[in-house]
Amino acid sequence: MNNNQASSNPPPPVSLKQAFGYWLKLGFISFGGPAGQIAIMHQDLVENKRWISERRYLHALNYCMLLPGPEAQQLATYIGWLMHRSWGGIMAGGLFVLPSLLILIGLGWVYMAYGHLPAVAGVLYGIKPAVTAIVLFAAYRIGSRTLKNAWLWAIAALAFLAIFALRIPFPLIVFVAGLLGALGGKWAPLYFNLGGGHGKSNPHFGPALIDDNTPPPEHARFNTGKLVRLAFIALGLWGGALGWLCTHYGWDGALTQMGWFFTKAALLTFGGAYAVLPYVYQGAVEHYHWLTPTQMIDGLALGETTPGPLIMVVTFVGFVAGWNQTLFGGEHLFLAGALAATVVTYFTFLPSFLFILAGGPLVESTHNNLKFTAPLTGVTAAVVGVILNLAVFFAYHVFWPQGFEGVADKVALVIGLAAILALFRYKVGVIPVIIGSGTAGLLWSFLKPWLSQHGINL
Repeated sequence: MNNNQASSNPPPPVSLKQAFGYWLKLGFISFGGPAGQIAIMHQDLVENKRWISERRYLHALNYCMLLPGPEAQQLATYIGWLMHRSWGGIMAGGLFVLPSLLILIGLGWVYMAYGHLPAVAGVLYGIKPAVTAIVLFAAYRIGSRTLKNAWLWAIAALAFLAIFALRIPFPLIVFVAGLLGALGGKWAPLYFNLGGGHGKSNPHFGPALIDDNTPPPEHARFNTGKLVRLAFIALGLWGGALGWLCTHYGWDGALTQMGWFFTKAALLTFGGAYAVLPYVYQGAVEHYHWLTPTQMIDGLALGETTPGPLIMVVTFVGFVAGWNQTLFGGEHLFLAGALAATVVTYFTFLPSFLFILAGGPLVESTHNNLKFTAPLTGVTAAVVGVILNLAVFFAYHVFWPQGFEGVADKVALVIGLAAILALFRYKVGVIPVIIGSGTAGLLWSFLKPWLSQHGINL
C-alpha cells in the first residue's frame, strides 16, 4: 500500500492462525543478518500489514538491542507476544528459528558425509575467504556506528589486545567493558550516551492495529507475581532439561556439557553473533575439542547462507560435535548430530524467550536511561576489537593453512581480496558474495588438476 493512500482506519484484528502463517513464512525468508531481518519485518508489519506502528516497532527494537541474544529473533518474539500473549511470542520466536534448525541439520549431514567430495570441498574452499572478508566487514560496520570518540576506540583496542595477545576469556572482556561503560556513563556521559536507535519514526503509513497511543494490553503490564512465575517456569525448563541430560549421560557427558556451555554463550551474545563466536571457538574447539578450527570456519560459512539469525551457526557446531563424539555408536552418527544440534539450539535460545516474555513490561521503562545503556555502549565497543580478532584468526587459518612458515594460499588470497572489494567498495550483499566465492572455489577445484597436469602450480 502506498503511504499516501494509507487507509484512515486500522486493519482488522489478526487471528493466531493468520499470525502463524506470517511467522512461518518469515522463518524461511529471513536472510541478510539482523539488519536485513529487521528491514523485512519493518516493511511487512509496519508499512504493509500495519500490525504495529513504527514508533512502537522502534521502541520494541531498542529494547531488544539492550539484551544479549539475536535482536531480530527477539523482536519477532516481542511483537508476537504483544499481539497474542505468551503463546504468540513463543510461536513467533520459535518459527523464526525452526526452518534454520532443520536446514542446518541437513547441511551438517551433507558436510560430514560428503564434505570430502571434490565439488563440495571446492565450494567450501571458495566460501572460507569470503567469510574472512565478511567478518572483517562486520567489524568495520559495527565500528563505524559505535566508535565515535577516543574513549570507545581505546576500549576496542584493549579488547583486541586482551583476546589476541593475552588470551583473556571473552566473558571477562565483556564484564570489564561493561564496567568501563558504566564508569564512563557516570564520569563522562557525553562520550557514552550513544543510544541504540535505528532512526526516527515515520507516521505516514496509516493507523496501525497497535498504534502509538494504543494502551498496552493487560498481559504487557508489569506484574511482580507474573514476572516471578515466568522466571520459575524458564528456570524449570532449563534445569529440567539439563538435569535429564545429566541423569542419562552424566555431568561430563558431551550433551550435558553442550547444554551448560551454550547456556553461558547465550548470555554473552551482546553485539550479535560475531561477538560470541570467539567464545564458542575457545570452548568448542580449544577446550572441549568437539570440532576442528576448519570445521568451525566451515560452520560460519554455512550459517551465512541460511535464513534465521547468524547465531544459528551453533546448531552446526552442535551437529558436528555430536557426529564427532559418536554419541550412539558409529551406526547412528546422524541421530547423534541431530540430537546434539537440537540440544544446543534449545539452550541457546531459551534465555531469549525469558527476556521477552518475563522482562518486556519491566525493561521497557529503562529505555534511553543512561544508567542502563552506557554499559552496553562499552560492551559494543569491545565487541569491535573481539570481532577484529576473529577476522585475524580466520585469515591466518585460511590464507596460511600451513602456518606463516609455509607458503600463502594465493588463490584463497585472490578470492578474499575480491570479496573485500565487493563488500567495501561496491556494497554487494553477503549472499551474492558467498555465492560468487563458492562458485570460484568450485571452478578452481576443477581447474587445479588440469593445471597440475601441465606443470603449472599456483
